[in-house]
Amino acid sequence: MVDVEGYEVREGLYYSKDWMWVKIEDGRARIGVTDYAQKQMREIVFAELPSVGASVRRGEPFGTLESVKAVSDLVSPLSGRVAEVNDRVSERPELINEDPYGEGWLIVVEPTDLEEDIKALMTFEQAVEWYREIAKKS
Repeated sequence: MVDVEGYEVREGLYYSKDWMWVKIEDGRARIGVTDYAQKQMREIVFAELPSVGASVRRGEPFGTLESVKAVSDLVSPLSGRVAEVNDRVSERPELINEDPYGEGWLIVVEPTDLEEDIKALMTFEQAVEWYREIAKKS
């Protein structure tokens, strides 16, 4: 784990520029929002997630998060079929603020072309550099 200007970036994950993280687990992808995203949103009060079996497409919204500040689309970092949904987040959306890389995960996807989708994501090292660039600008 690296702290970049107060934002946690975890090793072993891939990252999208839409503020999502991806953890590959036995050919499936667990997806959640980054620490940066949850801190920017502040207090998350509602999560709308897809149903198991729904299709998601890389670069397209698959749900929304509502905070006291705004409503934000959740943009899928890869394409595939939703295999699991974290119902606990729907019941307790604050889990995203409390533990974005753990209990606050959102969905698990069975990717249709994982190898290709991974190429569009940032590695841990690339994400750290990207966060540092963003921190310089703010």
